[in-house]
Amino acid sequence: MPKYLIQASYTAEGLKGLQKEKASGRRTAVASAVETLGGKLEATYYCFGGDDVIIIVDLPDNTAASSFSLSVSASGLVRTKTTPLLTVEEVDKALAKNVNYRAPGR
Repeated sequence: MPKYLIQASYTAEGLKGLQKEKASGRRTAVASAVETLGGKLEATYYCFGGDDVIIIVDLPDNTAASSFSLSVSASGLVRTKTTPLLTVEEVDKALAKNVNYRAPGR
């Protein structure tokens, strides 16, 4: 199953919700939402900087990943950025393909 990195930032109202529910409560809510899409929450980390939290999820496909991110962002309390994660084997397969590409100006 494909993996996705989701970086999230809370709005001020979202942070109030986090204070109320605690990080463990939010992890449970996120895990439940991911499971409704046929996926699994692999990891949750809170962090400093531009993002407040990052999660790694296994989801069936890009449609499920998009559905999750759109639903979370539509709440208006969290902003998300979703990045598909590739395995080493997937990158090796990509590197094995021949692409007839010409760089600009060459």
